[in-house]
Amino acid sequence: MKVLITGSEGFIGKNLHLFLAEKKELQLFLSSRNTSEVELDSYLREAEVIFHLAGVNRPKAEKEFEEGNTNSTKQIVEKLTSINKNTTIIYASSAQAGIDNPYGRSKKQAEEILCEYQKKTNARVLIYRFPNVFGKFAKPNYNSVVATFCHNISRALPIEIHDPSKVLNLVFIDDILSEFYQRLVHSTESRELYPSISPEYTTTLQELADTLYRFEKVRTSLHISSVGTNFQRALYSTFISYMPINECQYNIPSYEDPRGRFVEMLKTESSGQFSYFTAPPGITRGRHYHHTKTEKFLIIQGKALFRFQHLVTKEYYEVKVEGEKPMIVDTIPGWTHDITNIGDNELIVMLWANEVFNRDLPDTFVAEITK
Repeated sequence: MKVLITGSEGFIGKNLHLFLAEKKELQLFLSSRNTSEVELDSYLREAEVIFHLAGVNRPKAEKEFEEGNTNSTKQIVEKLTSINKNTTIIYASSAQAGIDNPYGRSKKQAEEILCEYQKKTNARVLIYRFPNVFGKFAKPNYNSVVATFCHNISRALPIEIHDPSKVLNLVFIDDILSEFYQRLVHSTESRELYPSISPEYTTTLQELADTLYRFEKVRTSLHISSVGTNFQRALYSTFISYMPINECQYNIPSYEDPRGRFVEMLKTESSGQFSYFTAPPGITRGRHYHHTKTEKFLIIQGKALFRFQHLVTKEYYEVKVEGEKPMIVDTIPGWTHDITNIGDNELIVMLWANEVFNRDLPDTFVAEITK
């Protein structure tokens, strides 16, 4: 399928270009402000689907709204009509379309041109009225408060909040890309003129800022919120994308004694914490039990002997594990356990605990295995 992307160097355009370039069944044509009329005419003749993303939202002069939004759409439609094509057009409009300001009026006029084109040619037209869009590649200090906040907070620069309670309606760039691709794959389905985009997230300026500041503190506190799903996942990914590349690394504390080294990597809100420890040959670590806490051990390097003894029945169990044969070893509440390096090299062990260590309530009690 041959696909044209107008506004290919803009925020949505860059992301869509990269996303669709991964689909080998597609041939892409890219149009930007530097594309000549001759080139654009050639692309319009070839394209089977047009993602019309080109537009103006922060011009130097007010008249540029009409030129960049209304007239650019009119140019595309007139060319298609003149060559008797009814090419599918997927248009990135705005939730502000129809609002009585220069930008809103120009987007509404562009929509009306596309609606008339749809009526005359029976072409498939989809108009998305996007609210605020966020994700990687958006310009900070331009038209995205999320981009501005992410850029500034990741660089320890100040941000301005004039109305902390202001509500933001947001959609994530990756969700837009998935929606667009589904419209390509299912090109003969649904001719709804104004399809919706989901999920749409709602937050306030203050909530947005507070969340981003928490993300920034992860590097020092090692505590991270739940960032694996929904809005938190999308926002955390966006925040990290604005981090200066020369600051992608950071140091974390390391605690050492004759038994080896212990390093905490990450502490989560509801899924415990991740750490690792080392032990020289012949050294034993552990020698304790937990009432509630449980752990998972993974040998990264070396050979280890795990020993367990039941606190009440004194039942004994042991297992030998080596890094070349990945195996998870669980600690079980109510069983004393220890781990000994029985190899010739340093033992390196990855550790997950189901709760973050609390020095006031450690749930860790020293005990020896009596076998």
